[in-house]
Amino acid sequence: MHFTEIIKQIKERRQVLQVTQETLAELSGVGLRTLKKFESGKGNPTLQTLQKVADVLGLEISLKVKNITPDS
Repeated sequence: MHFTEIIKQIKERRQVLQVTQETLAELSGVGLRTLKKFESGKGNPTLQTLQKVADVLGLEISLKVKNITPDS
C-alpha cells in the first residue's frame, strides 16, 4: 500500500467514527499540528506516529519487505 493510501484510510476511518482531529490527537498522543499536516499530505509522520493513530482508530498497519536480489 502506498503512503498516500495509508493516510487516506486513516482520514476516512476517523471521519466514519466521527472523531475530530483534536480528539484523535489527544487520544493518540500525537500533536494536533502533526496530525493535520499528515492528513493534508504535507507531513512526513514516522511509522511510530502512524501506529499510534491507527491503534486509536482500530486499524492495523502492516509492512511488506520486498525480496531484493543483488545484481550479478
